[in-house]
This record gives sequence, structure tokens and C-alpha cells, in this order.
Amino acid sequence: MEEQLLEFIKTFENKVVDLSKELSLTNFNASISGNPEEFKKTAELELKLKKIFSDKNDFEKIKEFKNSGKIKNEVLLRELEILYNSYAEYQIDENLLEETVKLSSKIEQMFSTFRANINNKEFTDNEIDKILETSKNSAELEEAWKASKQIGSKVAEDVIELVKLRNQAAENLGYKNYHQMSLLLSELEPEFMDKLFDDLDKLTTPKFNSLKNEIDDYLSTYYNIEKEKLMPWHYQDKFFQQGPKIYKVDLDIFYKDVDIEKLTKDYYNGIGLEIDDLLANSDLYEKKGKYQHAYCTAIDKEGDVRVLCNITPSYKWMGTMLHEFGHAVYDKYVSRKLPWLLREHAHIFATEAIAMMFGRFASNPNWIKEMIGISEEEKNNIEEDSLKSLQLEQIIFSRWVQVIYRFEKAMFENPKQDLNALWWQLVEKYQGIKKPEGRNEPDWASKIHIALYPVYYHNYMLGELLASQLYFYINTKVLKNDEKTSSPFVGKKEVGEYLKNLFFSYGSIYKWDKLIKSATGEELNPEYWINQFVNL
Repeated sequence: MEEQLLEFIKTFENKVVDLSKELSLTNFNASISGNPEEFKKTAELELKLKKIFSDKNDFEKIKEFKNSGKIKNEVLLRELEILYNSYAEYQIDENLLEETVKLSSKIEQMFSTFRANINNKEFTDNEIDKILETSKNSAELEEAWKASKQIGSKVAEDVIELVKLRNQAAENLGYKNYHQMSLLLSELEPEFMDKLFDDLDKLTTPKFNSLKNEIDDYLSTYYNIEKEKLMPWHYQDKFFQQGPKIYKVDLDIFYKDVDIEKLTKDYYNGIGLEIDDLLANSDLYEKKGKYQHAYCTAIDKEGDVRVLCNITPSYKWMGTMLHEFGHAVYDKYVSRKLPWLLREHAHIFATEAIAMMFGRFASNPNWIKEMIGISEEEKNNIEEDSLKSLQLEQIIFSRWVQVIYRFEKAMFENPKQDLNALWWQLVEKYQGIKKPEGRNEPDWASKIHIALYPVYYHNYMLGELLASQLYFYINTKVLKNDEKTSSPFVGKKEVGEYLKNLFFSYGSIYKWDKLIKSATGEELNPEYWINQFVNL
């Protein structure tokens, strides 16, 4: 039976290895060009790949291997688990699959080429962000915020249709809905997730309420308006994801005259995670038609890893570069001795954890001092406010993830409900932001993850929890620092060695829970994040 499984895997790889590489390359090219032909080709290749995973005969064989009880080899067992989860999602009607891919590609192209329009002038995401972050004119802020949401009404109907198609597929496979199916097939128990988010809500509510009051006091003075009149556009972010800059420290001033790309290279190379090859293949600066967000993609499982960014010299993009190349080094250093199927991260939140751990250093005064060369006095001057700023970012972000997690769960349970009203109920409950009077727009659909990457956002929160756990372990066990030391790991090659050898290299040979226990000596423990950011 094991020999038969090996033969099955070999046949499977012959079908998917080259195709998945071609798909990744085409998608990357579409993202950087905005070329409709590239998007069309991406959709065709994606459908071709998904049709392989939808093969009913193959899935019956996989189930036969799984139920036989004769696969004893641990590596083969893990490959079998991944094959089962990969195929299960696509055991649906071919027409339904084609419809889903086609609609998803249409929405992706609309997001990629969308530019906010104000008075017949187009604005990029970076330009909208700048207005929201710097303007003190409430009318201008409102205009920019509303313009950033224009994409919502353009895609909302298609997104709801996509939700229904995904639900139909999940129900045909015996799941309650797509949300439940996605969690289970990504090796997360829905009950575990619900309890975790309920616990995090309780643990963060007092601190959030205190911070939100502090934010509102600051913004009321800053904009010279009453606290009760603060609206979503006053919070210096399209979604109130990270929180406004209410402390004296202005981290942008440290990055406005530096080479963000070079800093990223020097930092990662300095800890023994070489990224010269990754930078060479990446696309890092703004251009017309290009996807405006950021992501990392493994083109193949042989080391061709690429990052897409839209760098401007700012704190935001320094953090984003450190974040995305955290993903990139993980992908690069997965052992190529592993079978092809296992050459990927243990879980999406495991790679998010690495990205987040490194991304946080952009606001770390010790990192800024060691990498940019500010004086000890400057470092001391920003230390307290930098720490408070990071705490604020983390707490505000955790509340934002509550909104997304609960909105998606409810949306997939009943896509026919009033989603516009649901969105604002959750925003008001978990973020304390008021709905603009009389507003009834699909603002939820302007969030790209809800539209295109559903049932994903919880991985960011799980990633934050694991980032704190890994940081604590590296700081105290690998570098032998005490718990109070705020080390940004600059020049510490032993950090790279630990991550390469005891985390990255394992790929997905272990399920996520086993990898975390192996790498840190304990199971996923939210207490590290709580102690780092809530119990300050």
C-alpha cells in the first residue's frame, strides 16, 4: 500500500509541479502589470490546477489510502494528510468550480486596477493613506475615506455571489458552510477558534477601552472637534486597523531619507538569512496598473521566492518589507530534501508569525539605533512612546481581527442578511467606531481579504500570538537574554541558525501544533502576547 501511495504521489507531482510554477509566475506578472491578458491566463491556469484537485477518482484513491490503516511511514502519512485536505475542498461540480474561479479572477482584476476617485482625479492607496494620516480638514478626510470605499459597491454583488458559490461547494461536500470547511481543512477546529476569539475579546476589552478613550481625547484636540463627533475618517486609517499616531514619536522621520530596500537586505543578511537572490527577483516600487498592496509568493519549491511591495520611505513600508521578507526567508529555507508536497510552511499562521515578529522591529528603538545609527539620546527619547505605539497597534489590530472573523463567520452562515448593517454593528461593538449617519454602503466589500482571501484573517491573529512566543524563546533561550531585554537580533547569526534549523527546514512535515512544541518547548500559548502587549 505504501508503494502504491508513493506511485500515486509521483503521478500527482508530474501533473502539478510545472503547472503550479507557471500559475505562480503568471499571477505575479499580472500583479505587477495589471495586464488583463495576464489575469485571464492566471484564471485559466488556476482552473486547470483546481481541476486536477477535483478529480473524483484520485480522491477515492486518497480516501482508500487514508482508511486502509496500512500507511505507517510518518512522512508518507503527513503527505497523505496534506493530499486529502488539498483535494477535499475541490470535490465539487466542474461547472461550479469554473464559475468560482472566473468570478474570483474578475474581482481580483477590479481590486488590482482600482484607484480611488475624488473630483475626477485618481488616487493610489498610498496617496489616500497620506491624506488620512496628515490632513486636519474633516471635509477632506471624509472625501478621501469615502473614496477608498468606492471599490466596495463595484464588487459587492459579485462577492456575495462568490460566497454563495463557495457555500454551495462546501455543503455539497457535507460541511455546514465554507467558513467551517476552510477552518477544518486548514487543520483548525472551529470550536478552538471561537473560544480563542472569545477569550481574546475578554482579555483585551479593558485595555482597548482605555486606549480608545485616550485616542479619542487626542483626536478631539487634534481636529478641534467634540469627541462625540469623531467619525471613521478621523482615525487616520481606512479601517482603524492599526490606530492613529497619538504619541509624540514620529517614526516616519527615521525612514524618510533611508534606503528601505538596503536596510532590509543588511538586516536579514546580518542574521544569516541571505536575501540578495530574493530581492533580485522581487518587484518593490510603485508603477501604473500594479497591485497596490504587498505579498510574498513562492514561485516554485526550489528557492524562487518573490516579494511585491510599493515602497515609499516611511515607517509603514519599512515594517512591510521586514514582514514580507520574513515570509520570504521562511519559504527559502524550507529543506529541499523534503518531498515536494512537504516543502511549504507548517501552517499559514506559522509563516505569518515569522513575518510579524520581524515586522515589529521597524518601531523598535534598539533596531533603529543599530540599523540606522541614531544616537543613544535619540533612542532613549523615543523608547517609551515607541513601546506604547506598538502596544496600541497590537491591541487595535486584535479588535479589528475580531470584526473580520465574526463578520465572515456570520456572512457565510447567512449571505442573504443585511451585510451592510452587520458590518457596522461589529465595527461599533469591537472597534468603538460610529457608523456615519444614513450610510448604507457595502463598506465590508472594500476589504480585499473578505472579497478575495476569505477565512484567512484569523491567521494574522494566530500569527501575532506565535510571534510573541517565538520572540520570547529566541530572546531568552537562544540569545540567553533576560525577559526584560528588548533585542532586535541585529547581527545575531545564531537567530538565523535557530530559525533555519529548528523551524523553517521542517516545512510541513509536522502539523503546526507539533512544530510549535518542537521549536519552543510548549504548545501555542497566548500568554506571551498578553504579557507583551496587554499587561504592560
